[in-house]
Amino acid sequence: MTKLLIVEDDQTMRETLSYNLTREGYAVIEASSGIAALDLARERKPDLVLLDIMLPELDGLSVCRALRHETDVPIVLLTARSGEVDRIVGLDSGADDYIVKPFSLGELLARLRAVLRRGHREPSTKLESGDLALDLVGHRAYRADQQLNLAPKEFDLLAELIRHKGAVLTRDLLLQRVWGFDFGGDTRTVDVHIRWLREKIEDDPASPRRIETVRGIGYRFEG
Repeated sequence: MTKLLIVEDDQTMRETLSYNLTREGYAVIEASSGIAALDLARERKPDLVLLDIMLPELDGLSVCRALRHETDVPIVLLTARSGEVDRIVGLDSGADDYIVKPFSLGELLARLRAVLRRGHREPSTKLESGDLALDLVGHRAYRADQQLNLAPKEFDLLAELIRHKGAVLTRDLLLQRVWGFDFGGDTRTVDVHIRWLREKIEDDPASPRRIETVRGIGYRFEG
């Protein structure tokens, strides 16, 4: 799962960003100051830092410069200023991109995806969790070295759950990620496939421990 560090001193903005990005499948870490941001970045090793420029204790540009001396983690600046000089200073400080407030969620997501693609490493061809292993190239799944007989959508759904282990994924999000935006069915399709998956990967499908139901929201994979 892609791990984001959100650094924003405005609590409402920070919580809104965290909520929306979590819903999009990201694992979110939050910091409200520059000092806390550096500590969390060093400790938690995020995949991307979303960094406000105006911060208490240590401003965002200083945090950006400090991080750039230590790591190549992608950094996207949040700024309320749109002047050319401010943009140049931000990029010269080591940022990979910037986004000017106010912005839409769609714009933010597009920027994050673009930055992550530019810094993208060679993708893994396997997913593992406990005694489960997925061969993404061969489209085969194994439990304790025994191959599972999964239908194509069951395989794709399990892969999506493992990629976002520990995160709550809504039924709508799973429907979009696995079946696509143009799928004509409804979220009951997700529930049916979850039931089928549980029958194949749970010790006791009636009391699942791997795929947990989060009432009224969706599902969380716990391994």
